[in-house]
Amino acid sequence: MSNSLIIYFSRADENYAVGYIDKGNTEYVAEFVQELTGADMFKVEPHVPYAKDYMTCINEAKKRIGNAPIKEKLTDISAYDTVFVMSPIYWGTYAPEVETALDGLDFTGKTVRVISTHEGSGLASMVADVRKMCKGADVQKNGLAIKGSQAKESKKTVAEWL
Repeated sequence: MSNSLIIYFSRADENYAVGYIDKGNTEYVAEFVQELTGADMFKVEPHVPYAKDYMTCINEAKKRIGNAPIKEKLTDISAYDTVFVMSPIYWGTYAPEVETALDGLDFTGKTVRVISTHEGSGLASMVADVRKMCKGADVQKNGLAIKGSQAKESKKTVAEWL
């Protein structure tokens, strides 16, 4: 799958049902996608890092909905045919920073594939919300939802989905 890009958000520290981790669950899955497809990767990072503890983090995420500055923003994805959008589920959809990352990009004619990590929310409204952000793209309906507690062992699941 040449000419592919992975846009992902992932957070380490305390995660629901997993405890404290050194690498975010979505990052493990993004690395599997990269290994299996050869895609380029872009990690979405918040301008202001989230708190290390889970409860504070999710409250911070709720306050950032609609206004989540990021450290670096992509401006041109014209070299890519396929874009993977990946995030843990925060408040029923992707992390607020993902919206900031997607905003203003030209998705015309691109295929977009969605992957979430979660502990019970599945894809939530992430596919529909990505479709709203990625105007002109063919956003695939069959997204992949992986439990965060199973992310480290999800390579086979990712390979079968690809």
